[in-house]
Amino acid sequence: MEILQIDGNLSLKRTVDGGTEDQRKAVKAIIAEVRVAGDQALKAFTEKFDSVMLDEFRVTQEEISEAYKAVSSELVDIITEAAANIRTYHEKQLRPSWMTTEENGTMLGQKVTPLDSVGVYVPGGTAAYPSSVLMNVIPAKTAGVERIVMVSPPGRDGKLPAGVLVAADIAGVKEIYKVGGAQAIAALAYGTETIMPVDKITGPGNIYVALAKREVFGDVAIDMIAGPSEIGILADDTARANEIAADLLSQAEHDPRACAVLVTTSRTLAEDVLDEVYKQLSHLPRKDIATVAIEDFGAIYVAANLEEAIGAINQLAPEHLEVVTENPVELLGKIKHAGAIFLGRYSSEPVGDYFAGPNHVLPTNGTARFSSPLSVEDFQKKSSVILYSEQAMNANGAKIAEFARLEGLEAHARAVEARLK
Repeated sequence: MEILQIDGNLSLKRTVDGGTEDQRKAVKAIIAEVRVAGDQALKAFTEKFDSVMLDEFRVTQEEISEAYKAVSSELVDIITEAAANIRTYHEKQLRPSWMTTEENGTMLGQKVTPLDSVGVYVPGGTAAYPSSVLMNVIPAKTAGVERIVMVSPPGRDGKLPAGVLVAADIAGVKEIYKVGGAQAIAALAYGTETIMPVDKITGPGNIYVALAKREVFGDVAIDMIAGPSEIGILADDTARANEIAADLLSQAEHDPRACAVLVTTSRTLAEDVLDEVYKQLSHLPRKDIATVAIEDFGAIYVAANLEEAIGAINQLAPEHLEVVTENPVELLGKIKHAGAIFLGRYSSEPVGDYFAGPNHVLPTNGTARFSSPLSVEDFQKKSSVILYSEQAMNANGAKIAEFARLEGLEAHARAVEARLK
């Protein structure tokens, strides 16, 4: 990490990871095998990639009960409270179907319908993510999705992390399978003897999961192809260096390719934060991961003034944006591009990751320029409703027929004219 001047061409210094040719071929082969061999392929791939042989993939009620015994009652209460906050926030996103009636008797409207089924992928590996369960499942439940399927790679003991199972139970998931990787995405998309297919797949994962989601898109819907985590911080001289450094590292510890960027109007703050980052790095349990991220994808930019700083942030379009300035709320209207915006000293990014209520599934790699956080709307679809009256047809039928003939579609024109006769 180094201190730089803004040169007018900021980026997150990362290209979208489309995987290697070998990775893409491997994913296609896995998907093809699951489509042909179903459960047998899932068992073989689980043994190969997760080093465990499973006879049954579905999580039992007994396993869920054991999970509650392994998690403290205090943590259960915290997860429950977080789930309530997330549910309350997402309930405000609900939009009803609507209809309007015109004087001539025509009715026009929009019917909002929840998806029938959704698959939620919860990553495993180096860490367990109960928060990912809540952030993906609760909007789907709020939208009215009846069937929610959760998949996650098992550990070598053949089990899922206790916290993940507790979160799934609190969120209301009734169908959980111990399967991960590209094979899990294939199972959700096309089904096996055990796992029925779904209409949409959401949730983060490694490169193989991301490539598999891209491969099945079109046969099913997906939420997004999310890249490594990002944080951008906009700060002035009122910010505290130790807090800013801690927030930068909160994302750097996620992944060696995570991005952590500070844009500040204060050279003094920039220098103090740089010192603090390396001081705090030495004490982090995930020091090795965070160090690579800070060295390869970390930066501190010094802006001449607040306007230049805001322009730099809008150019970066970060996944997470903290605004730690004297009057952060006053700057909100000038911020155009960010997945989630955290205003003020006490709105540290982990507040949004776990507890406040807004969704932490956010657009990455600058896609906040045109994308939004995961929401209730991602689990609904909309149908247009048209009830055209006889009066409206008599008044407008000839116009519609003429428009159709402009496009060379005679049958379209005649379909309307048949009703005028």
